Amino acid sequence: MTTRRIRGAAAAMAMAGAVTACSAPGSGDADGGTAAESVVIGVSSEPDTLSPLLGYGKDGNSKIFDGLLARDADLSLKPALAKALPEITDGGRTYTYTLRDGVKFSDGEPLTADDVVFTYRTVLDDRTNNTAKSELDAIKEVKADGDDKVVFTLDYPYAGFAARTVLPVVPEHVAGEQDPNTGAFNTEPVGTGPYVLTGWSKGEKLTFKANPDYWGGAPKVKKLTMAIIADDDVRATRLRSGDLDGATLPPNLAATFKDDDGRKTHRATSYDFRAVTLPTGNPVTGDTAIRRALDLAVDREAMVDKILDGAGRPAYGPLPVDDPWFAEDVERSQDLAEAGRLLDEAGWKPGKDGVRAKDGRSARFTLYYPSGDKVRQDHALAYASDAKKAGIDVRVESATWEVIEPRMKQDAVLAGFGSTGDPDFGLYTLLHSSLAGDGFNNMARYDNPAVDEALDTGRRSQDPKARKAAYDGLQRELVKNPGYTFLTHIDHLYVLDDRWKGLTTQTEPHEHGFASGPWWNVEDWQPAA
Repeated sequence: MTTRRIRGAAAAMAMAGAVTACSAPGSGDADGGTAAESVVIGVSSEPDTLSPLLGYGKDGNSKIFDGLLARDADLSLKPALAKALPEITDGGRTYTYTLRDGVKFSDGEPLTADDVVFTYRTVLDDRTNNTAKSELDAIKEVKADGDDKVVFTLDYPYAGFAARTVLPVVPEHVAGEQDPNTGAFNTEPVGTGPYVLTGWSKGEKLTFKANPDYWGGAPKVKKLTMAIIADDDVRATRLRSGDLDGATLPPNLAATFKDDDGRKTHRATSYDFRAVTLPTGNPVTGDTAIRRALDLAVDREAMVDKILDGAGRPAYGPLPVDDPWFAEDVERSQDLAEAGRLLDEAGWKPGKDGVRAKDGRSARFTLYYPSGDKVRQDHALAYASDAKKAGIDVRVESATWEVIEPRMKQDAVLAGFGSTGDPDFGLYTLLHSSLAGDGFNNMARYDNPAVDEALDTGRRSQDPKARKAAYDGLQRELVKNPGYTFLTHIDHLYVLDDRWKGLTTQTEPHEHGFASGPWWNVEDWQPAA
């Protein structure tokens, strides 16, 4: 979850003018790149690590690394380090990849099948602190067949497996000599990608230079800088002043560049949703009647219109309404009368102060949102306002993630999630009971046997009809017994100087800004003139 990374020094960036060290657009230096060949992008947060062994780049688009496969603009899979898409045999249990010839890591050493095997085995090792390893649960064995072939054997056919092999590959001769959890590779990575990291000032910026020996061709953008600016207003100000070439911005600030002839706004649809976690361990949010009432009390359409300025869609569950896996019969409108009826029936009676109570306990809980995130703040306040109409008192508080994380077991959080590629990718870690409380996986500690069964069926079946039925049933179950209140799916907005061509956007996951954005394919950009 990207927002957990806005920590420490990064959070301090919220103060206006806190960052001045980042090179202005068009400046060149020893890292490479003349005035016309450098790009500076303002983003809200930075990764915790740059090691794929700990989860960095697992969904693709890392500029330092490549996976066996990559994604095109329309998210279709294409070969990257592999020569072609995998050969699939044994009823979907064996995947064989043949590596591209002549690929080298940025230190000059050749890529081999052993590097791929090392990467996957290390990620799956219980001693490696990678909270996303459940996404590779299907792998029984991975082995090299000579220097140029890698064979994956799966415990069960997994429809989404090929898409999981966008995982970046790391060099065994470097990372294999270190502890994957604490080694220098986490901040000094070596990869096969189009760019090489040249510096990382935590909380300030990351700089990259083009890899002249990149197997895909040397990029025209010779220097890329990611300026870490947590505060939305500061990011917009620095873009307006010419200190940045581009930035990710919330809708209200992106709109202020509407009439700027020298800049262009790019809008990406996404699977990125905002939702309120409803911890089952909290005596109020753990009550199913409270959760159902909150689901009915929220005005999702108003949130899209007023908070997102139309740049998004109502979220009736974790999948967006235009996704082919979305169950259309789960769309629902605000219904305060039904919310009240459910609460009355469950024994939550209105008090003199308007707040309902049951057995001496008030229908009251705290909702945290991360400091400095205006969009989440607005969602939290609107949610509290809607809940109040149903007699539920939601007390909104802002805090850093260091404060929020220890409280997630008992307190609600205005959270953000969403993954592209396959419904399994986002739903399993969000909802499966086996991952309850596992870091930011299943933050609500949701435990529903019917949902677990649907998730397992969706993960293990190769029959599209069976998978669709499972995920439809899952979405209907979330209406009857919600572990989260789903609010909106957010479009991502980016404003950039209009001096490069080849810029496109993909449908994006929750993780965006640093990897996703119009710069997802910056290595392919060409000068506009």
